[in-house]
Amino acid sequence: MGSRVNMDSLGLFVLLILTFFHWTAASSADKTWSYSGLVGQSEWSEYFPDCGGTSQSPVDVITTQTKYDPSLIPVTPLGYSQHTNQPFSLHNNGHTVILELPEWMGLGGLPWFFTAVQLHLHWGNGGPVLRGSEHTINGRSSEAEVHVVHYNSELYPNMSAAMTQRDGLAVLGILIETGEETNPGFNNILNYMSRIRHADERTIIPAFDVQSLLPKDLGRYYRYNGSLTTPPCHQSVIWTVFHERVQISAAQLLKMETILYSSKAEESDRMLLQDNFRVTQPLNHRVIFASFSAESGRELSSGEVTAIVIGVMCGCVGVAVIVRFIVKTIRFFKLLHLETVAVNSSTSSWDVLHNNRPAPMPRTKETEKSLQKKPDLAVRMTSEAERKEEPSPSPQTEP
Repeated sequence: MGSRVNMDSLGLFVLLILTFFHWTAASSADKTWSYSGLVGQSEWSEYFPDCGGTSQSPVDVITTQTKYDPSLIPVTPLGYSQHTNQPFSLHNNGHTVILELPEWMGLGGLPWFFTAVQLHLHWGNGGPVLRGSEHTINGRSSEAEVHVVHYNSELYPNMSAAMTQRDGLAVLGILIETGEETNPGFNNILNYMSRIRHADERTIIPAFDVQSLLPKDLGRYYRYNGSLTTPPCHQSVIWTVFHERVQISAAQLLKMETILYSSKAEESDRMLLQDNFRVTQPLNHRVIFASFSAESGRELSSGEVTAIVIGVMCGCVGVAVIVRFIVKTIRFFKLLHLETVAVNSSTSSWDVLHNNRPAPMPRTKETEKSLQKKPDLAVRMTSEAERKEEPSPSPQTEP
Protein backbone atom coordinates (compact mmCIF):
# COMPACT_ATOMS: atom_id res chain seq x y z
CA MET A 1 0.00 0.00 0.00
CA GLY A 2 2.79 2.38 0.93
CA SER A 3 4.72 1.59 -2.26
CA ARG A 4 1.65 2.33 -4.34
CA VAL A 5 1.27 5.73 -2.69
CA ASN A 6 4.93 6.45 -3.38
CA MET A 7 4.51 5.50 -7.04
CA ASP A 8 1.47 7.74 -7.36
CA SER A 9 3.38 10.61 -5.77
CA LEU A 10 6.33 10.08 -8.10
CA GLY A 11 4.02 10.02 -11.12
CA LEU A 12 2.31 13.20 -10.01
CA PHE A 13 5.70 14.86 -9.49
CA VAL A 14 6.86 13.89 -13.00
CA LEU A 15 3.59 15.16 -14.46
CA LEU A 16 4.03 18.49 -12.71
CA ILE A 17 7.60 18.77 -13.96
CA LEU A 18 6.52 18.06 -17.55
CA THR A 19 3.66 20.51 -17.25
CA PHE A 20 6.04 23.17 -15.93
CA PHE A 21 8.50 22.73 -18.80
CA HIS A 22 5.68 22.71 -21.33
CA TRP A 23 4.24 25.91 -19.84
CA THR A 24 7.70 27.53 -19.78
CA ALA A 25 8.35 26.65 -23.44
CA ALA A 26 4.90 27.81 -24.49
CA SER A 27 5.20 31.05 -22.58
CA SER A 28 8.59 31.73 -24.17
CA ALA A 29 7.29 31.02 -27.64
CA ASP A 30 4.19 33.12 -27.13
CA LYS A 31 5.87 35.85 -25.10
CA THR A 32 5.32 39.28 -26.57
CA TRP A 33 8.66 40.96 -27.06
CA SER A 34 9.57 44.46 -28.16
CA TYR A 35 12.60 46.49 -29.14
CA SER A 36 12.50 49.05 -26.33
CA GLY A 37 9.41 48.38 -24.20
CA LEU A 38 8.39 45.36 -22.17
CA VAL A 39 10.68 42.40 -22.79
CA GLY A 40 13.03 44.69 -24.69
CA GLN A 41 16.34 43.77 -26.24
CA SER A 42 18.18 43.64 -22.93
CA GLU A 43 15.68 41.04 -21.66
CA TRP A 44 15.41 38.83 -24.72
CA SER A 45 17.91 36.28 -23.47
CA GLU A 46 15.84 35.72 -20.30
CA TYR A 47 12.92 34.40 -22.33
CA PHE A 48 14.76 33.25 -25.45
CA PRO A 49 18.07 31.65 -24.44
CA ASP A 50 19.57 31.70 -27.94
CA CYS A 51 19.48 35.51 -27.87
CA GLY A 52 22.36 35.30 -25.38
CA GLY A 53 24.47 33.05 -27.57
CA THR A 54 27.97 33.71 -28.87
CA SER A 55 27.07 33.91 -32.59
CA GLN A 56 24.43 36.59 -32.60
CA SER A 57 23.46 39.10 -35.28
CA PRO A 58 23.66 41.84 -36.39
CA VAL A 59 27.33 42.84 -36.22
CA ASP A 60 29.54 45.80 -37.04
CA VAL A 61 31.63 44.97 -40.09
CA ILE A 62 35.10 46.46 -39.65
CA THR A 63 36.42 46.27 -43.17
CA THR A 64 40.11 46.28 -42.20
CA GLN A 65 39.53 43.17 -40.08
CA THR A 66 37.68 41.16 -42.72
CA LYS A 67 39.41 38.26 -44.44
CA TYR A 68 39.40 38.10 -48.22
CA ASP A 69 38.11 34.77 -49.53
CA PRO A 70 38.55 34.37 -53.31
CA SER A 71 36.26 31.33 -53.30
CA LEU A 72 33.21 33.49 -52.54
CA ILE A 73 31.38 33.78 -55.85
CA PRO A 74 28.52 36.20 -56.61
CA VAL A 75 25.18 35.15 -55.16
CA THR A 76 22.58 34.27 -57.76
CA PRO A 77 18.91 35.15 -57.16
CA LEU A 78 16.80 32.57 -58.98
CA GLY A 79 13.26 33.37 -60.06
CA TYR A 80 13.29 36.81 -58.44
CA SER A 81 12.41 38.48 -61.73
CA GLN A 82 9.98 35.80 -62.84
CA HIS A 83 6.55 36.43 -61.46
CA THR A 84 3.14 35.27 -62.65
CA ASN A 85 -0.26 36.79 -62.10
CA GLN A 86 -0.25 35.26 -58.63
CA PRO A 87 -0.26 38.17 -56.14
CA PHE A 88 1.99 38.56 -53.09
CA SER A 89 0.88 38.73 -49.47
CA LEU A 90 1.89 41.73 -47.30
CA HIS A 91 1.65 41.48 -43.52
CA ASN A 92 2.17 43.74 -40.49
CA ASN A 93 3.21 41.47 -37.60
CA GLY A 94 3.63 44.32 -35.10
CA HIS A 95 7.43 44.31 -35.46
CA THR A 96 7.92 44.92 -39.18
CA VAL A 97 6.29 44.60 -42.61
CA ILE A 98 6.66 41.13 -44.14
CA LEU A 99 6.36 40.25 -47.82
CA GLU A 100 5.80 36.53 -48.27
CA LEU A 101 7.70 35.15 -51.25
CA PRO A 102 6.61 32.28 -53.52
CA GLU A 103 8.50 29.01 -53.32
CA TRP A 104 9.80 29.19 -56.89
CA MET A 105 12.23 31.91 -55.79
CA GLY A 106 15.58 30.74 -54.55
CA LEU A 107 19.23 31.57 -54.02
CA GLY A 108 22.31 30.11 -55.67
CA GLY A 109 26.02 30.69 -55.13
CA LEU A 110 26.01 28.93 -51.73
CA PRO A 111 26.99 25.36 -50.75
CA TRP A 112 23.32 24.36 -50.95
CA PHE A 113 20.22 25.59 -52.69
CA PHE A 114 18.09 27.87 -50.53
CA THR A 115 14.40 28.53 -51.13
CA ALA A 116 12.99 32.01 -50.51
CA VAL A 117 10.48 32.46 -47.68
CA GLN A 118 9.96 36.18 -46.99
CA LEU A 119 11.54 39.60 -46.87
CA HIS A 120 11.11 42.33 -44.30
CA LEU A 121 12.45 45.79 -43.41
CA HIS A 122 14.11 47.53 -40.47
CA TRP A 123 14.14 51.32 -40.04
CA GLY A 124 14.59 54.17 -37.55
CA ASN A 125 12.44 57.10 -36.43
CA GLY A 126 13.47 59.99 -38.70
CA GLY A 127 15.42 61.73 -35.96
CA PRO A 128 18.64 63.72 -36.39
CA VAL A 129 20.79 60.70 -35.50
CA LEU A 130 21.39 58.49 -38.53
CA ARG A 131 20.22 55.00 -37.64
CA GLY A 132 17.76 52.37 -38.77
CA SER A 133 19.85 49.56 -40.23
CA GLU A 134 20.83 46.56 -38.13
CA HIS A 135 24.25 45.88 -39.63
CA THR A 136 26.80 48.67 -39.62
CA ILE A 137 29.96 49.17 -41.69
CA ASN A 138 32.91 50.57 -39.75
CA GLY A 139 30.47 51.82 -37.12
CA ARG A 140 28.32 53.64 -39.67
CA SER A 141 24.59 52.94 -39.77
CA SER A 142 22.29 53.33 -42.74
CA GLU A 143 18.73 54.65 -42.72
CA ALA A 144 17.16 51.21 -43.18
CA GLU A 145 17.87 47.59 -44.12
CA VAL A 146 16.16 44.84 -46.10
CA HIS A 147 16.43 41.16 -45.14
CA VAL A 148 15.55 38.43 -47.62
CA VAL A 149 15.15 35.11 -45.78
CA HIS A 150 15.73 31.66 -47.34
CA TYR A 151 15.87 28.14 -45.92
CA ASN A 152 18.08 25.19 -46.91
CA SER A 153 15.64 23.17 -49.00
CA GLU A 154 18.27 20.57 -49.91
CA LEU A 155 18.65 19.38 -46.32
CA TYR A 156 15.38 20.33 -44.61
CA PRO A 157 11.71 20.05 -45.56
CA ASN A 158 10.56 23.49 -44.45
CA MET A 159 11.45 26.73 -42.68
CA SER A 160 10.44 25.46 -39.23
CA ALA A 161 12.76 22.49 -39.42
CA ALA A 162 15.64 24.48 -40.90
CA MET A 163 15.60 27.47 -38.56
CA THR A 164 17.01 25.51 -35.63
CA GLN A 165 19.90 24.02 -37.63
CA ARG A 166 23.28 25.70 -37.96
CA ASP A 167 23.21 25.51 -41.77
CA GLY A 168 19.47 25.96 -42.05
CA LEU A 169 19.00 29.57 -43.19
CA ALA A 170 20.56 32.10 -45.58
CA VAL A 171 19.67 35.78 -45.30
CA LEU A 172 20.60 38.62 -47.64
CA GLY A 173 21.21 41.97 -45.95
CA ILE A 174 20.79 45.12 -48.07
CA LEU A 175 21.62 48.48 -46.52
CA ILE A 176 19.40 51.40 -47.55
CA GLU A 177 20.36 55.07 -47.70
CA THR A 178 18.52 58.16 -48.94
CA GLY A 179 19.18 59.71 -52.33
CA GLU A 180 17.63 62.32 -54.59
CA GLU A 181 15.60 59.96 -56.78
CA THR A 182 12.62 57.76 -56.02
CA ASN A 183 13.28 54.03 -56.14
CA PRO A 184 10.34 52.52 -58.07
CA GLY A 185 11.10 49.02 -56.81
CA PHE A 186 10.33 49.93 -53.19
CA ASN A 187 7.08 51.63 -54.17
CA ASN A 188 5.74 48.13 -54.86
CA ILE A 189 5.71 47.70 -51.08
CA LEU A 190 5.44 51.23 -49.67
CA ASN A 191 2.38 52.16 -51.71
CA TYR A 192 0.38 49.36 -50.06
CA MET A 193 1.53 49.74 -46.46
CA SER A 194 -1.44 52.03 -45.75
CA ARG A 195 -3.63 48.92 -46.02
CA ILE A 196 -1.86 47.21 -43.10
CA ARG A 197 -1.30 50.11 -40.73
CA HIS A 198 -2.09 48.06 -37.60
CA ALA A 199 -0.58 44.87 -36.23
CA ASP A 200 -1.90 41.55 -37.57
CA GLU A 201 -3.39 43.15 -40.70
CA ARG A 202 -2.80 41.59 -44.11
CA THR A 203 -3.37 42.57 -47.72
CA ILE A 204 -2.76 41.26 -51.22
CA ILE A 205 -0.53 43.24 -53.58
CA PRO A 206 0.41 42.76 -57.25
CA ALA A 207 3.45 40.62 -57.96
CA PHE A 208 6.61 42.49 -59.01
CA ASP A 209 10.29 42.02 -59.77
CA VAL A 210 11.82 41.37 -56.33
CA GLN A 211 15.34 41.69 -57.73
CA SER A 212 14.65 45.41 -58.19
CA LEU A 213 15.13 45.71 -54.42
CA LEU A 214 18.68 44.34 -54.56
CA PRO A 215 21.88 46.22 -55.37
CA LYS A 216 23.28 45.87 -58.87
CA ASP A 217 26.62 44.54 -57.64
CA LEU A 218 25.95 41.09 -56.19
CA GLY A 219 29.61 40.08 -56.27
CA ARG A 220 30.93 42.28 -53.44
CA TYR A 221 29.64 41.30 -50.03
CA TYR A 222 30.55 40.21 -46.48
CA ARG A 223 29.85 36.68 -45.27
CA TYR A 224 29.67 35.38 -41.71
CA ASN A 225 27.77 32.90 -39.52
CA GLY A 226 25.17 34.48 -37.29
CA SER A 227 21.61 34.38 -36.08
CA LEU A 228 18.12 35.69 -36.56
CA THR A 229 18.01 39.30 -35.35
CA THR A 230 14.68 38.81 -33.57
CA PRO A 231 13.56 36.25 -31.00
CA PRO A 232 14.01 33.33 -30.84
CA CYS A 233 17.46 34.38 -32.24
CA HIS A 234 18.37 30.91 -33.52
CA GLN A 235 22.04 30.79 -34.55
CA SER A 236 21.32 29.20 -37.89
CA VAL A 237 21.96 31.94 -40.46
CA ILE A 238 24.57 32.24 -43.20
CA TRP A 239 24.65 36.01 -43.60
CA THR A 240 25.44 37.85 -46.84
CA VAL A 241 25.65 41.63 -46.33
CA PHE A 242 26.18 43.50 -49.58
CA HIS A 243 28.81 46.21 -49.79
CA GLU A 244 26.78 48.36 -52.19
CA ARG A 245 23.94 50.32 -50.63
CA VAL A 246 20.53 50.79 -52.24
CA GLN A 247 19.04 54.28 -52.42
CA ILE A 248 15.48 55.46 -51.84
CA SER A 249 14.14 59.01 -51.67
CA ALA A 250 13.63 60.93 -48.42
CA ALA A 251 9.85 60.82 -49.01
CA GLN A 252 9.95 57.02 -49.31
CA LEU A 253 11.92 56.72 -46.09
CA LEU A 254 9.50 59.04 -44.29
CA LYS A 255 6.57 56.87 -45.36
CA MET A 256 8.38 53.76 -44.13
CA GLU A 257 9.06 55.34 -40.74
CA THR A 258 5.65 56.87 -40.04
CA ILE A 259 2.87 54.84 -41.65
CA LEU A 260 2.73 51.64 -39.56
CA TYR A 261 1.65 50.98 -35.97
CA SER A 262 2.93 48.27 -33.68
CA SER A 263 -0.44 48.29 -31.90
CA LYS A 264 -3.60 46.56 -33.05
CA ALA A 265 -6.57 48.41 -34.52
CA GLU A 266 -8.77 47.77 -31.47
CA GLU A 267 -6.18 49.13 -29.04
CA SER A 268 -6.82 52.67 -27.85
CA ASP A 269 -3.17 53.58 -27.44
CA ARG A 270 -1.65 53.71 -30.88
CA MET A 271 2.10 53.23 -31.07
CA LEU A 272 4.08 54.00 -34.21
CA LEU A 273 6.23 51.16 -35.46
CA GLN A 274 9.68 52.75 -35.32
CA ASP A 275 13.27 51.88 -34.37
CA ASN A 276 12.66 48.22 -35.14
CA PHE A 277 16.33 47.30 -35.30
CA ARG A 278 18.56 45.31 -32.96
CA VAL A 279 21.84 46.77 -31.77
CA THR A 280 25.05 45.17 -33.03
CA GLN A 281 26.31 42.10 -31.17
CA PRO A 282 29.88 41.00 -30.27
CA LEU A 283 31.74 38.95 -32.85
CA ASN A 284 33.24 36.66 -30.18
CA HIS A 285 36.20 35.59 -32.34
CA ARG A 286 34.08 35.00 -35.41
CA VAL A 287 35.68 35.86 -38.75
CA ILE A 288 33.87 37.98 -41.33
CA PHE A 289 34.89 37.03 -44.85
CA ALA A 290 34.84 39.39 -47.82
CA SER A 291 34.39 38.44 -51.45
CA PHE A 292 36.68 41.31 -52.46
CA SER A 293 39.95 42.76 -51.18
CA ALA A 294 39.62 45.17 -48.27
CA GLU A 295 41.40 48.03 -50.05
CA SER A 296 39.14 47.94 -53.12
CA GLY A 297 36.00 48.23 -51.07
CA ARG A 298 37.05 49.86 -47.82
CA GLU A 299 35.06 52.74 -46.41
CA LEU A 300 36.81 56.12 -46.30
CA SER A 301 36.80 58.08 -43.08
CA SER A 302 35.64 61.69 -43.00
CA GLY A 303 39.26 62.83 -42.60
CA GLU A 304 40.32 60.86 -45.66
CA VAL A 305 37.44 62.29 -47.68
CA THR A 306 38.38 65.84 -46.59
CA ALA A 307 42.02 65.25 -47.51
CA ILE A 308 41.02 63.95 -50.93
CA VAL A 309 38.74 66.96 -51.57
CA ILE A 310 41.48 69.43 -50.53
CA GLY A 311 44.01 67.59 -52.67
CA VAL A 312 41.74 67.71 -55.69
CA MET A 313 41.08 71.44 -55.19
CA CYS A 314 44.81 72.20 -54.87
CA GLY A 315 45.49 70.12 -57.94
CA CYS A 316 42.87 72.05 -59.92
CA VAL A 317 44.37 75.38 -58.83
CA GLY A 318 47.84 74.19 -59.80
CA VAL A 319 46.63 73.04 -63.20
CA ALA A 320 44.89 76.41 -63.76
CA VAL A 321 48.11 78.31 -62.93
CA ILE A 322 50.15 76.13 -65.28
CA VAL A 323 47.62 76.52 -68.10
CA ARG A 324 47.58 80.30 -67.65
CA PHE A 325 51.38 80.44 -67.75
CA ILE A 326 51.45 78.33 -70.92
CA VAL A 327 48.83 80.55 -72.59
CA LYS A 328 50.75 83.72 -71.70
CA THR A 329 53.99 82.19 -73.00
CA ILE A 330 52.35 81.20 -76.28
CA ARG A 331 50.93 84.71 -76.71
CA PHE A 332 54.33 86.27 -76.02
CA PHE A 333 56.06 84.13 -78.62
CA LYS A 334 53.27 84.81 -81.12
CA LEU A 335 53.69 88.58 -80.70
CA LEU A 336 57.47 88.25 -80.93
CA HIS A 337 57.11 86.25 -84.11
CA LEU A 338 54.75 88.82 -85.64
CA GLU A 339 57.15 91.67 -84.83
CA THR A 340 60.05 89.74 -86.36
CA VAL A 341 58.05 89.07 -89.51
CA ALA A 342 57.11 92.76 -89.78
CA VAL A 343 60.73 93.93 -89.46
CA ASN A 344 61.93 91.40 -92.00
CA SER A 345 59.16 92.42 -94.40
CA SER A 346 60.16 96.17 -94.29
CA THR A 347 63.84 95.35 -94.83
CA SER A 348 63.06 93.12 -97.77
CA SER A 349 60.94 95.88 -99.43
CA TRP A 350 63.79 98.39 -99.26
CA ASP A 351 66.13 95.83 -100.73
CA VAL A 352 63.71 95.21 -103.56
CA LEU A 353 63.40 98.95 -104.39
CA HIS A 354 67.14 99.41 -104.19
CA ASN A 355 67.79 96.46 -106.40
CA ASN A 356 65.34 97.67 -109.05
CA ARG A 357 67.87 100.29 -110.33
CA PRO A 358 69.45 99.10 -113.59
CA ALA A 359 72.97 97.85 -113.33
CA PRO A 360 75.64 99.70 -115.39
CA MET A 361 76.15 98.19 -118.79
CA PRO A 362 79.69 97.05 -119.58
CA ARG A 363 81.47 99.07 -122.24
CA THR A 364 82.45 97.39 -125.48
CA LYS A 365 84.52 98.65 -128.45
CA GLU A 366 81.42 99.38 -130.46
CA THR A 367 80.06 101.43 -127.62
CA GLU A 368 83.28 103.45 -127.39
CA LYS A 369 83.22 104.12 -131.16
CA SER A 370 79.64 105.29 -130.92
CA LEU A 371 80.55 107.57 -128.08
CA GLN A 372 83.43 108.99 -130.13
CA LYS A 373 81.16 109.56 -133.12
CA LYS A 374 78.64 111.47 -131.03
CA PRO A 375 81.00 114.47 -130.26
CA ASP A 376 82.11 114.63 -133.89
CA LEU A 377 78.53 114.78 -135.03
CA ALA A 378 77.87 117.55 -132.55
CA VAL A 379 80.83 119.56 -133.86
CA ARG A 380 79.69 119.18 -137.43
CA MET A 381 76.19 120.25 -136.58
CA THR A 382 77.51 123.31 -134.78
CA SER A 383 79.75 124.35 -137.72
CA GLU A 384 76.89 124.07 -140.15
CA ALA A 385 74.76 126.24 -137.97
CA GLU A 386 77.43 128.91 -137.74
CA ARG A 387 77.83 128.98 -141.48
CA LYS A 388 74.19 129.53 -141.97
CA GLU A 389 74.29 132.51 -139.70
CA GLU A 390 77.21 134.28 -141.53
CA PRO A 391 76.02 137.14 -143.88
CA SER A 392 76.48 136.65 -147.59
CA PRO A 393 79.01 139.17 -149.40
CA SER A 394 77.48 142.23 -151.18
CA PRO A 395 77.74 142.32 -155.05
CA GLN A 396 80.48 144.65 -156.73
CA THR A 397 79.79 147.13 -159.79
CA GLU A 398 82.17 147.72 -162.82
CA PRO A 399 83.42 151.36 -163.91
